[in-house]
Amino acid sequence: MTAILGNLLKQGFKLRQSIEQENVSPFLLQKKQLLRLLFRAKATEFGKFYQFDKIIEAIRKAKKRDKSFYHTYTQQVPIFDYDTIYQHWWSRARENGERNVAWRGGVKYYTLSSGTSGSPSKHIPVTRDMIRAIHRTGIRQLLALSNFNIPGKIYSKGILMLGGSTQLNKVDSFFEGDLSGITTSQIPFWFQHLFYKPGRRIARNTNWDAKLQEITEQASKWDIGYIAGVPAWIQMLMERIVQHYKLNNIHDIWPNLTAYAYGGVSIEPYRKGFEKVLGRPLHFIETYLASEGFIAYQMYPGQNLRLVLNNGIFHEFIPFNTENFGPDGELIGNPKTLMIDEIEEGKNYALLISTCAGAWSYLIDDTIMFTNKSD
Repeated sequence: MTAILGNLLKQGFKLRQSIEQENVSPFLLQKKQLLRLLFRAKATEFGKFYQFDKIIEAIRKAKKRDKSFYHTYTQQVPIFDYDTIYQHWWSRARENGERNVAWRGGVKYYTLSSGTSGSPSKHIPVTRDMIRAIHRTGIRQLLALSNFNIPGKIYSKGILMLGGSTQLNKVDSFFEGDLSGITTSQIPFWFQHLFYKPGRRIARNTNWDAKLQEITEQASKWDIGYIAGVPAWIQMLMERIVQHYKLNNIHDIWPNLTAYAYGGVSIEPYRKGFEKVLGRPLHFIETYLASEGFIAYQMYPGQNLRLVLNNGIFHEFIPFNTENFGPDGELIGNPKTLMIDEIEEGKNYALLISTCAGAWSYLIDDTIMFTNKSD
């Protein structure tokens, strides 16, 4: 029965994925995404101040591949770094409890992100719309497993997600915590019931060592097919399980373990360590989940990350060179920004994002390079 269910799920994944493939050009996907974001935020204080109605009208009047609307957008909405957008906009929601500031409704969650010299700790808003967007992209990543030649039975196995505590800190009218803890605390009931491990009780634990020990003690009761988490912690967990049960490798206890999704750091420094605890190779699948949103994930074996273009994020790019950035990475002047169709392969770009959490032309602390525009 399990194998039948797994094969049915796999076929469903393939059908859903074929429907969602990018048959539309990246430019048109992003144009539609920008319109959707602007429309949902037009009644906010930010949307009124920067005249979102004017930009929406420009997009609707533009012909299919006409880019004049983007000029209107860049003329209306300036580039923001964290300090600027927090001081003028996000602080109104976080410190004053205002609603409809930079995104519709209130902001119930904030994730803490390491800051720069100008800001010791960043408080990044996480709206309900953003949580839903992250969950949708997470499901799309699972759908992409069908590209990795994975047996159908794996789709009915447990999914172990090792992240921050779901026991969030209550501050005034909102909660603060690690992004993985925030999103995991809100995963759908059906997913928790059918697939999710280690379960709500263990996930709430704020002590990492105690959490790893509890997972180790429960490991023999689970049939895990897929793992997600930071490489250092996942490797440590596997080593602890192997040692605790006196196993040859992790596949002695989880024979169906097939794929591992990681992010935040390169997997290369950890490969040899993983090889010591694995009975056979895993599919290592890279993700790019930043504090500001789920930006990209690996869709095919042997390929680099693919940007998410139609799920709550509008991307802009600034060539990362000495004309646009100073020696410490600070932005110089008001550089020209580019849309997805204007980027070139092999060049470094700083990334600006506008999101369903109230970030607008927001400069994040990462640079990216496109290796293949056709992927």
